Amino acid sequence: MSETHTSDIEALNTACTCITLDLTALCRAAEAIVGDSAFCRDLAETHPHLLSAQPMFLSAGHARQMRETINAIETVTRLPAYREAVLAYATQITRIDTGPIGVFMGYDFHIGENGPRLIEINTNAGGALINAYLLMAQRACCSEMEIAGGLPERVSDIEQRIVTSFQAEWKLLGRAEPLRSIAIVDESPATQYLYPEFVLFQRLFQKHGLSAVIAAPEELTLEDGKLWRGRQIIDLVYNRLTDFTLATPAGKTLREAYLSHAAAITPNPRAHALFADKRNLVLLSDPTRLHELGIAPALIAPLTSGIPRTELVSRANAADLWSRRNKLFFKPCAGYGSKAAYRGDKITRKVWEDILSGSYVAQEIVPPSARAISVDGVVHSMKVDLRNYAYAGEVQLVAARIYEGQTTNFRTRGGGFAPVFVGQDADCASCD
Repeated sequence: MSETHTSDIEALNTACTCITLDLTALCRAAEAIVGDSAFCRDLAETHPHLLSAQPMFLSAGHARQMRETINAIETVTRLPAYREAVLAYATQITRIDTGPIGVFMGYDFHIGENGPRLIEINTNAGGALINAYLLMAQRACCSEMEIAGGLPERVSDIEQRIVTSFQAEWKLLGRAEPLRSIAIVDESPATQYLYPEFVLFQRLFQKHGLSAVIAAPEELTLEDGKLWRGRQIIDLVYNRLTDFTLATPAGKTLREAYLSHAAAITPNPRAHALFADKRNLVLLSDPTRLHELGIAPALIAPLTSGIPRTELVSRANAADLWSRRNKLFFKPCAGYGSKAAYRGDKITRKVWEDILSGSYVAQEIVPPSARAISVDGVVHSMKVDLRNYAYAGEVQLVAARIYEGQTTNFRTRGGGFAPVFVGQDADCASCD
């Protein structure tokens, strides 16, 4: 794609502000899965800022660059030299390989001056199924716009691809018999912000002939070499816990099930150690270190161009990092959901001491993309993260998170999850 065409696509994010979310279609899609006519009404009341009413537009060139970065990461993480390097600073449980590689890997990008830059990787990325149905509900706001990805796939195709990834995880555990049952597990699941998505997954699994329950980890037991919830054997756990190493008392049963291969746990501690520990970005963005590990130049190039330089914070380099803090973003190595993460230009000396006393990385700031959002007739310029949901290196879906503030959130009027349309060229002449 030419730079002109890329600019044309990106310009839609500032020029097209017409409302595109077809709430009726979205509700029909959700209610067909959940079997509950009140599902959408309840979602609107409890999660008023979960869904944005406008899509994000992405050029095919930028979509391709994100895939190239993801493919390079997935390739490198399979190499013995990389695994030895990152597992050396991980906990003991991560060295156990039970087979499953992790569903819904989340690769989060900002579109910088030089194209997409990866800001972090998540192993239990939420929102995939919600975004799949959100995409189904969209209708193009610009009638003359040619959007390559503007005509969504059939919902049944996306559903089948999701179910197939869980079936693949079961087979990777080494089981020949078909997958029969799944537990969607999180701490106090009914209180989680994305609990409605748990319900969507439960109904999706049931639709495809699988027994599915939503459970807290304390509800699971291990007996006779099998994982149980009540009197139901659980073949696979869709793990939404943020206890990434299953180290808490609540995760004891899951930990034992993981170590004994009693059930497929996905995502699991090993997947988090190989992908989502933020210390890995220090290695993946360092061409010298990658070369020392024997990584091929063809892989080093997309990694170093697609990942902003990341450094481990220590007292040894504290003075240098403090002097450059305005250009850096500080993140806890084992953090998630932007918790305890700070822009360098916002931190105080007290926060800086907390950072030095903890385990942090400093990442070169890549300003988020922008999207013009109309709220009550007033256009606001909001920030955007782009999330690629992937399984086994294949991107299943690209979605946007639109927000205001320092980090992503679901408290912004007009913000929330938004579908991403990938285009070849566009004309926004018909936008209101």
